[in-house]
Amino acid sequence: MKKRLFTPGPTPVPEQVMLRMAEPLIHHRSPEFREVMARVNANLRYLFQTSQPVVTLACSGTGGMESTCVSLFSPGDTVIAVNGGKFGERWAQMVRAFGLNEVEIRVPWGEAPREEQLLQALRSHPQARAVYLTQSETSTGTLTDVKTMARLVHEHSSALVCVDGVSSIGALEMRFDEWGIDACVTGSQKGLMIPPGLAFVALSPRAIEAVARSSMPRFYFDLRRALKSQAADDTPWTPAITLIIGADAALAMIRQEGIENIWARHESLASALRAGLRAVGLRLFSQAPTASVTAVVLPAGVAWADFNRALKADNGITVAGGQGDFAGKIFRISHLGYYDALDMIACMAAVERALAAVGYGFVAGAGVRAVHEAMMQQNNGIATIKHS
Repeated sequence: MKKRLFTPGPTPVPEQVMLRMAEPLIHHRSPEFREVMARVNANLRYLFQTSQPVVTLACSGTGGMESTCVSLFSPGDTVIAVNGGKFGERWAQMVRAFGLNEVEIRVPWGEAPREEQLLQALRSHPQARAVYLTQSETSTGTLTDVKTMARLVHEHSSALVCVDGVSSIGALEMRFDEWGIDACVTGSQKGLMIPPGLAFVALSPRAIEAVARSSMPRFYFDLRRALKSQAADDTPWTPAITLIIGADAALAMIRQEGIENIWARHESLASALRAGLRAVGLRLFSQAPTASVTAVVLPAGVAWADFNRALKADNGITVAGGQGDFAGKIFRISHLGYYDALDMIACMAAVERALAAVGYGFVAGAGVRAVHEAMMQQNNGIATIKHS
């Protein structure tokens, strides 16, 4: 049985990326590696749609988030954090962990933050040095309109706009410079289509000025060191060489397909899959769905353990379960990264088979047909990833 991964991280790795990572190791202080790093740095700027530096760190996305906490602020600074899911919650926890004055905007899971919530927080805390947002909340499949939120922040304060783009960069529209984003973090195992282990942090001129002023204690996650090395196509510490070589290959694929085509592909995949899920009577969890991952409410009477076992053991499909209070109540299907139209049909077919196995009633084939019809309506199918 072929195993297929439909989790929102890690996501499938393209064959040509795996082959590049299997090549003999090179030394990280050699001209050959600097050539790789130079290409990666240039293509990361394209990925984020920025002319500003994007630094590469050997860590998870959470490590990239921590680098902003310890490099942008000074003890006692006030930071506003939007918490609408497991990863927004992480921002708030991290800000508190480093002794910053944390102001939390709580949003019900499955909902996006409202403009008036942000405006109220900014008015009540004019001294805030930053606002932390999550563009795509992976735990709930929910999208935040960071473009609008960034505009509101800039219109009403001097706070930095810091974005968790871990499950959005390389999948959802992000125009770092145009939207006025100051710091944006992503990880390697999502839209970048490589294994876990790298974080990427884009920084605006305002953020770079804040890094220079910051008096927080830090060492490994010091963005001053990272920026200095990045300017020389180098890294301050021993990098994850193999992963960076994989990133070089994956970013070349992204460049070839075109970032706007990639954004459109993710929207198309999400739309088609959701048509299939609705056709078999399933309900989406999020009120503002992201194109990275679809969160689905488990039907009444269907146990997550039984449904997951049927998906994985009998069909080779791995999806993600719910988190926090929604563990056992929802499941999450990824269409983030290395997926095409036929992947969505295969996933929907497996979901139908698993639903039948656990006794859920529906019209067999209705979901698969709806996915296929949605794709046919999208200009005779959507663009697929280029492999050459």
